[in-house]
Amino acid sequence: MKRRGNYKFLDKFSHYVPGIGGMFALLAWLLVGALLGGVVVVVLSFALGSDFVTEYGALISYPVMFIPPMIYASNKSAANAMSQPGWKLDSSHFAPLGAVKCIILALIVTVALSFWTDALVCLLPDMPPALKAAMEQLTQGSVWVNFLSVSIFAPVCEEWLCRGMVLRGLLQGSKMKPVWAIVISAAFFALIHMNPWQAIPAFIMGCIFGLVYYRTGSLKLTMFMHFANNTMALAIGHIDALKDVDNWKDIMPLNYYILTAVACFMLTVLVVLAYMKIKPQRPEGSFDEVPSLFEAE
Repeated sequence: MKRRGNYKFLDKFSHYVPGIGGMFALLAWLLVGALLGGVVVVVLSFALGSDFVTEYGALISYPVMFIPPMIYASNKSAANAMSQPGWKLDSSHFAPLGAVKCIILALIVTVALSFWTDALVCLLPDMPPALKAAMEQLTQGSVWVNFLSVSIFAPVCEEWLCRGMVLRGLLQGSKMKPVWAIVISAAFFALIHMNPWQAIPAFIMGCIFGLVYYRTGSLKLTMFMHFANNTMALAIGHIDALKDVDNWKDIMPLNYYILTAVACFMLTVLVVLAYMKIKPQRPEGSFDEVPSLFEAE
């Protein structure tokens, strides 16, 4: 019986496990996609007007950006499928914690991370006004458009790329030591955010997401963590009283802010230790093997 719970869409990429070179190839195709998305937005601005683009531009251009790397990875996987085994992007290895406990711990650590990484961002200089305006635009306008862009497309597309393709590829394709594979994939995750105010939290979160993915093999779980983080930020951005707040320290006494940040850091450590109880299925991670088409026949 076919195992349930793995999305058929993700199965299209099982036989492509990119190494370092493949990681840069995916990045190059992502940049091509970003240019393509920009062209689509420009064309739509002439055809439908600037108001339409202001409202729906990000909703359209963001998924378009990931189409070229997805086509590239799908074609590479199809070419390898006849002769090479593959490794599922999404598996489900939660023992001994169990799926429910893993989900609860994932939510707890995501909230904790969002707070204490905020404390690190406070050490940076003020965000440039143009960048700040662009970031605020992501939480303005239609709630459903923001939700689709920030809470659905971003977690699905970015986790597919940074964990499902890059981290799995470094582990399975390059046979890289897990700690380095996780760090490099987290750096890749930070790089695509393009600015230090997002890149620093993204790198730290990418390390935690990577650890969870390495131990459980579950891309659904890291997508959920990413969804929780982005949705929380989106919800805060729609609260009128918090719209002008850059950091939590702006609304909390400094001693409480520091104490809460330290507590959240310690909570992160405890959750990491809990996930360490999950033993990976093999040194390369908890990814279910997919036989080549030749072997399947």
